[in-house]
Amino acid sequence: MFTKWLTVRSSKAAVAIVIGASLLMTTGCSLLPDEDNEEVLPAIVPPQISKKPEYEVTTATIETKKTAIGKMISQKEETLYFTLDGKRLKELNIKAGQKVTKGEVIGSLDVDDLRKQLRTDTLQFSRDQVQMKDTLRKKDEMDPTEFELAKISFEEKRQHLVDSQEEIDKAVLIAPFTGTVVALNVMKGDLIKAYDPICIIADTSQLTAAAVMTNEELKGVSVGMPVIVDINNAGQMKGVVAQLPVQKEQGSGGEGGGGNGGQRPERPEDFLIVKLDSLPKSVTRGTPLSVSIIMNRKENAIVIPPSALRTISSRTYVQVVDEKGKHEEDVEVGQMTATQVEILRGLKPGQKVVGR
Repeated sequence: MFTKWLTVRSSKAAVAIVIGASLLMTTGCSLLPDEDNEEVLPAIVPPQISKKPEYEVTTATIETKKTAIGKMISQKEETLYFTLDGKRLKELNIKAGQKVTKGEVIGSLDVDDLRKQLRTDTLQFSRDQVQMKDTLRKKDEMDPTEFELAKISFEEKRQHLVDSQEEIDKAVLIAPFTGTVVALNVMKGDLIKAYDPICIIADTSQLTAAAVMTNEELKGVSVGMPVIVDINNAGQMKGVVAQLPVQKEQGSGGEGGGGNGGQRPERPEDFLIVKLDSLPKSVTRGTPLSVSIIMNRKENAIVIPPSALRTISSRTYVQVVDEKGKHEEDVEVGQMTATQVEILRGLKPGQKVVGR
């Protein structure tokens, strides 16, 4: 009996020991620090080498152009001005946009002082005529030299009257032809300087495209060259160069106002004139436009983009790509524009070239 009790007791003790050991191990594990999770590294992808663009060699129409800014002008227009200086504008008979006829008085200056002086001089000349008649009667009694001096003095006074009348006549401005007042630069009462622009009269039925170009820009341009005119709000029109501007020397004084510091009046002769195939009805004098003169034009030219052309020193070449890879090819270049380069030798249509 004692032996059975001892065996049962020993078994219970063993079970308790095992449970205690299990608890101890569990508690000990909870006291240990947590293990770090393994870091997941991203896959390393080697960088791709950027591929340069490739372009196909094609054929196209290539044009070399010279471009200038201009406006619509009348082929028959004139800037009017007085040649009498330092007088007030007494009468002004026009306004901008008004129609005028040939011979109509545009305006006149205040020359009352000149007229008064002319009346006084005319009276004095009448007295001189009486004296001259007396001199002629006494011609045989006078010294020849004295007579000639008296005759010269008399003719000077006669010429003075003629000159005075001519000065007075300059005070009136007359319309040289029938047209429209397209610009008016003065008001009644203004102090007028000789050759300063008063107004511009134009025949608005004779409009044409015109452009301003310098002597340098005109190099290579000749009458008859084809032109594309882009008229503001009217579209593009075809035409040809009809007239080149009168070339001026640098620093040369202009006609009308040059000696008095005034602005030189515009003339049709100062513009490059374009003869248009047709003229839209909506355009008016002064409408802005641009003129593109076609200096050289070639159809079915072999062309590549400018970015595919390479140069080293005097060598001009391209990189050609085909089934064998890339290789360099020397080329001969023709016309060049902002978007196209003409290839005269070294490439054929259909080939591919590498851009930069």
